[in-house]
Amino acid sequence: MAGTGKKPFLLEFEKPLAQLQERIDRIRELAEESSVDISSQILQLETKYVQLRDEIFSSLTPAQQLQLARHPRRPSTLDYIQAICDEWIELHGDRRGKDDPALIGGVGKLAGIPVVLLGHQKGRDTKDNVARNFGMAAPGGYRKAMRLMEHANRFGMPIISFIDTPGAWAGLEAEELGQGEAIAYNLREMFRLEVPIICTVIGEGGSGGALGIGVADRLMMFEHAVYYVASPEACASILWKDAGKAPQAAEVLKITAKDLKNLGILDQILPEPIGGAHADSVRAAQVLKDAILKNLQQLQSLPSTELRSLRYDKFRQMGVFIEGDRE
Repeated sequence: MAGTGKKPFLLEFEKPLAQLQERIDRIRELAEESSVDISSQILQLETKYVQLRDEIFSSLTPAQQLQLARHPRRPSTLDYIQAICDEWIELHGDRRGKDDPALIGGVGKLAGIPVVLLGHQKGRDTKDNVARNFGMAAPGGYRKAMRLMEHANRFGMPIISFIDTPGAWAGLEAEELGQGEAIAYNLREMFRLEVPIICTVIGEGGSGGALGIGVADRLMMFEHAVYYVASPEACASILWKDAGKAPQAAEVLKITAKDLKNLGILDQILPEPIGGAHADSVRAAQVLKDAILKNLQQLQSLPSTELRSLRYDKFRQMGVFIEGDRE
């Protein structure tokens, strides 16, 4: 899982915690060297550390949650799949000539239940990120995902998808290969599938790149994940011609799990360990597995016709608008 044996990567708002922890460690070392009992002082500092940590992570701004969602040590799709599945076999290719490493998928067993799992895959370092195109899928990735979903539908297997992308790849080649068509096709076809679909935003859910595998009967998000129509940086550049106003854009875009739950878009918020999913990836994976199994139990009891009807109604009810008087 993510973060094992890695040097800590500190976000700006985490630095006071790191400084306090460093102070505690230094005092503990000095106490051991001098054989002086200062356990009460250390206990006070440790209590202060816990209080500060809880205070910081309970009052994060949307911009800070965006930083957590993009954390390089945050568990990825492959991390979660390997942690929650009894068995897992990755499948490759869209049968049209492409195998996009930015969007992975395959078949597996979850608590003995055969399922198809797929999701965006970011890299763990610069070299891996380049190979994975930073989790930005090309048209072949979305066509591969649709091929796997058709497979799931044919054999009656639930579909589990994991969303973690800054957006679909916007390169010239992607446009030439039909990026918009590939995503639109997935949006249409996912509504007709007769098997349960559960999607989880595990990190960053960006625009149409996220929606291409995001039509679901149940949409879940981790507590510090984000979901947006445009990145705060892009939004700030468009509205104010200044990408530096991204924190302000993050506020007004309503990108957090709590915002989306209030707007009726999100079905369930998955709690994260204090410090984020990367702080205790094993626990985060268990929370995810429990939530998936609980929702699967509910969805598998529904007839396919009712499943599709409820999925359609779910998306038709999204959004709020006001009709003004016509003159």
